[in-house]
Amino acid sequence: MGNRPSKLSKDELLQLQADTHFDKKELQQWYKGFLKDCPSGKLSEEGFQNIYRQFFPNGDSSEFASKVFHVFDKDSSGEIDFKEFICALSITSRGSVEDKLEWAFQLYDLDKDGKISYDEMLEIVKAIYKMVGSMVQLPDDEATPEKRVSKIFRMMDKDENGFLDKQEFKEGSQRDESIVSALSLYDGLV
Repeated sequence: MGNRPSKLSKDELLQLQADTHFDKKELQQWYKGFLKDCPSGKLSEEGFQNIYRQFFPNGDSSEFASKVFHVFDKDSSGEIDFKEFICALSITSRGSVEDKLEWAFQLYDLDKDGKISYDEMLEIVKAIYKMVGSMVQLPDDEATPEKRVSKIFRMMDKDENGFLDKQEFKEGSQRDESIVSALSLYDGLV
């Protein structure tokens, strides 16, 4: 997808239909909107952060948006093209719980070593707390990012090695109602 034509090619449409949970018409509409907002056909990290800022005006979403941006940016080019955007949107808005957990694991595994450390999770949870600000009233045992991450690790780190592997993360996430509901946040929005 080099020079930006105003429409997706037949082959691109077929491939995206196979790779996402969107039909032909939806893909064409999303593409049109993407090009309207990103005439170059690429979305920068700053542009991505601006989008998040609109959804979380009462908090600081820049750090969290940056982390999400890097999961969307599959080829690590520093920009998100339409295929990267629509594939990630498909998972987060219409994917199965399993697909969403796979995506979420990538978000938390900052160094991409196949496991989530306490510090990696703390970095993401701090960013989430900054983003939601005082919009959410939290229980005492989750009042700080450190308390929340400690609680998660007590619940999920079954072998107590200080890391969550993908299996521990997926199983633990499915037992935590707040994580399951967060995974469903975008369901039905698109």
